[in-house]
Amino acid sequence: MATHINEETPLIITKPKRKTPLPKRQLGIVLLLQLCEPITSQSIYPYINQLVSELDITGGDERKVGYYAGLIESLFFATEAVTVLQWSRISDHIGRKPVLLLGLFGTTLSMLAFGLSRTFWGLVASRCVTGLLNGNIGVMKSVMGELTDSTNRAEGFALVPVIWAAGVTFGPFLGGTLSRPHERFPTLFSSPFWERYPYFLPCLATSSFVLFAFVVALFLFKETLPKRKTNHVRFRVPSSASDDTLVGGNLERTFDDTPLPLRQIIVWPVIISVSNYVSLAFLNICMNALLPLFFAMPIEIGGLGLSPPTIGFLMGLYGAGCGVFQGLFFSRIVERFGEKRVFMFGVSLFIPMFAMFPVISCVARWYGLCTSVWVLVSVFLSLLAVMDLSYGCIFMYITTSAPNKRSLGATNGLSQTTVSIARAIGPAMSTSLFSISVEKNILGGYGVYALLSVLSVLALILGSKLPEALWEEKEELKFQDDEERALLCL
Repeated sequence: MATHINEETPLIITKPKRKTPLPKRQLGIVLLLQLCEPITSQSIYPYINQLVSELDITGGDERKVGYYAGLIESLFFATEAVTVLQWSRISDHIGRKPVLLLGLFGTTLSMLAFGLSRTFWGLVASRCVTGLLNGNIGVMKSVMGELTDSTNRAEGFALVPVIWAAGVTFGPFLGGTLSRPHERFPTLFSSPFWERYPYFLPCLATSSFVLFAFVVALFLFKETLPKRKTNHVRFRVPSSASDDTLVGGNLERTFDDTPLPLRQIIVWPVIISVSNYVSLAFLNICMNALLPLFFAMPIEIGGLGLSPPTIGFLMGLYGAGCGVFQGLFFSRIVERFGEKRVFMFGVSLFIPMFAMFPVISCVARWYGLCTSVWVLVSVFLSLLAVMDLSYGCIFMYITTSAPNKRSLGATNGLSQTTVSIARAIGPAMSTSLFSISVEKNILGGYGVYALLSVLSVLALILGSKLPEALWEEKEELKFQDDEERALLCL
């Protein structure tokens, strides 16, 4: 905000900033790169359970599919947690672009390897490589923070869930439609290769898209990491602070934007923002892992018995609806109600969503796949789309919690590391609990949903610790107070 001093009274008068136009070209490239993540990760969900059942690792017992499918889904995040902080910190020094390009190239190779894997351990190895080389999630959030400011951040971050929703739409659609092409399109894919590698085609399609994004970033993306600089502000006030020096009778305060050591990044704004991101991501990844498993498992053991193409269609429908809703209403809703209220409302929706799983299952058991089941599934997916509003809000909290601009990468890397650990635990835990609940008949086979509902309540309590205003806004007000005190001494 601009400031000036009234000639009659020494008061600071603030003028609202004009909204900065978004850099459309660079922002468009970043969004294209972000689209790669959900497309590649979500494309395996429609067929992963069928793929695991075909590997003969379960011994023909479909109740055990959840254990191995959850492990494969978790490995990407487990290995990502090992390296994502280091990639983000490296990007604070060498730039965002080299790290992004390496991540895209690694994702391309690993997806091809996933499609060519014929053993369980081959799938494990390919997912581990993807996680180890992929530092892009944290780095891209840093880029978004550098391309936006406080005047247009809500507008810019409103596009992130839209892109994720687009990936959630096209990823499952590709995975469900292109899997087992020798059966679905026998005239085009009659070669024995497609019968031997029935899930290579969706992997080839997604890796080709990532390769296209790599080429676009290589030639068109401009580095966003600001050059290192030191700003000096002079006040005629006494001070004994270590970063203040007297120059010509005036106080000179130095603001150095060099990357901070990790221990100086772990401050309260970062801790509480990242903690809420972890709780949100953990509940969401549990939901994402359970949903395709719930859709795929037979009705008699608590699922709906749907085919991979149907699962892909439903998840794609959810993604499309989520994208439209986020794009049209996110910025308006946040401006109307504030980041904290929107975040809290989104997290609160996990409670009715987890409660709906046993309701839908019971209706399917009693009446089959009737109209009531599809209505309940539609309501469930609608709530899931509204819940995604929370992501844009918590991203803004994390971005504004960074101690300085040059530490934005490390801050996002720290958040992504902890979130990756949560996302590594979530799928394996939730799908294993699903299998245990069914095998041991815990709460009628629905014990996993009761536990996750309790965790949702705890997430709400944690969310209440967030401030009403973003951290950056609080720092701007503090700086104005410091500036006012200094100017009043003139």
